[in-house]
Amino acid sequence: MSTAIEHVDWRAGGRGGAPAAAPGSPAARTRRRTAAPAVRALRAVAPLPAPAPVAVPPPGAAPDLSSVSEEEWGTDPASLCSNLALCVIEILAGARPIDQVSRWVTDAVFLQLLRRTVIAARSRALRTAEARRPRVRLGAPIITHPCDGVVEAVVIAHQPGRSRAVAIRLERYRARWRATAVTVL
Repeated sequence: MSTAIEHVDWRAGGRGGAPAAAPGSPAARTRRRTAAPAVRALRAVAPLPAPAPVAVPPPGAAPDLSSVSEEEWGTDPASLCSNLALCVIEILAGARPIDQVSRWVTDAVFLQLLRRTVIAARSRALRTAEARRPRVRLGAPIITHPCDGVVEAVVIAHQPGRSRAVAIRLERYRARWRATAVTVL
């Protein structure tokens, strides 16, 4: 008994130019089961270089983070403030889930945003308005450094009907920035 495998071009309308079977029909399911599986050639992969040695502080010693530059922190505070301001505006509009910013804000800020989100959702429900993504154009953040490890910024969010100011205070927490205060005016 000989088995022949034929190539089925689904874009050309099935076998040999014949009309294709309707999706979900028994003929389409049979063709799917009898089609030959794709075979891919394995490529040789170059080995990874050995990792560089890392200096580990002695146990119990707190790491010295005061001399770490902003580039080494991995996040520019200006871009973080802009992105966080946009996220907060979208959260209050109901277009973004609040959980997406939980990594970048403290628990107190998260609860404050949660309260405002609930109030905004109730207001939309009374007006029978749907949550839509707001059209926002952000201005350049105005940043100050009141002390080492702290950044305070104001970002103006321009919307078609009004402009709002978002005030953000970032503080260093371990190896990243976290918002300890967010106010939308």
